[in-house]
Amino acid sequence: MFDKIISLENLFFAWRQFRRGKRSKHEVQEFEFNLEDNIFQLHQELKDKTYRHSKYTSLYVTDPKLRHIHKAYIRDRIVHHAVHNIVYPIFDRNFIHDSYACRLGKGTHRAVSRLEEFIAKNGANNTIPVYYLKCDVRKFFDSISHVVLFDILKLHIFDSETLELLKNIIDSFVHSPQRGLPLGNLTSQLFGNVYLNEFDHFVKHGLKMRHYIRYCDDFIILSTDVIKLAEFIPKLSEFLAERLRLELHPKKVILWKYRQGIDFLGYVILPHHRVLRTMTKQRLFRKINKENKSSYFGILKHCNGYKIQRLIRF
Repeated sequence: MFDKIISLENLFFAWRQFRRGKRSKHEVQEFEFNLEDNIFQLHQELKDKTYRHSKYTSLYVTDPKLRHIHKAYIRDRIVHHAVHNIVYPIFDRNFIHDSYACRLGKGTHRAVSRLEEFIAKNGANNTIPVYYLKCDVRKFFDSISHVVLFDILKLHIFDSETLELLKNIIDSFVHSPQRGLPLGNLTSQLFGNVYLNEFDHFVKHGLKMRHYIRYCDDFIILSTDVIKLAEFIPKLSEFLAERLRLELHPKKVILWKYRQGIDFLGYVILPHHRVLRTMTKQRLFRKINKENKSSYFGILKHCNGYKIQRLIRF
């Protein structure tokens, strides 16, 4: 496995993946000017076990809320892609079907459509009351335990050289002692799914909840039994704390009737239609222009957005 990760073929492919949409940036052009030398040097360092992940550049972005991003250097990001190319398929086959963040063939729109499908099944097409439990994990990426994550990785990867490289990447960043993954790394997205996959299987097989969806650290469980959903909350908290050293965000545990709408991934899902979340709509009107309008119109086509489109004039 390690040989596949550090192969020149995979490293050059990782470079092509990384540079998509970034070719005009000065740092990318600078790296590409001596591309073969840079890739060969990176390959040799990986082969000789002398590669060490560099420090990060810290910056803040609005996406839409303010987020603290830690940006890795180009050579490290190439390694992230190279690792992801080989390691992702190993874990993806063990992920539950209804985990939708940062996975091939998944995404936000499929997650929302799947939620609507679950609602229809639970409520027998709106003839039975449906309740939902919506939660998210408090400071998820900052709270991930390096020790727990590495223990999970060792259950699926048995190649010591690959594990050593993964540990190099994991330990390249800390938010607090032995905790935290940087927002912005491709590997962080994969590791986050690997970490919460333990929780996914607990909900699906331990609690036997069929109608469960997770997107990153946000998840929803549907049921016609509101008492059962309420009883699950302490069990979910206990598993997160004891197995993963995480906790639910106390202000984001919502147990409510579906008929009043479910706010999920930028949309509000209602009994007979879905609409754009108010904050998403406000951001659209604030930021839309001729250059990005096709992207925003793509969001609108997945909901009742015809009236909003009519209000937009260029």
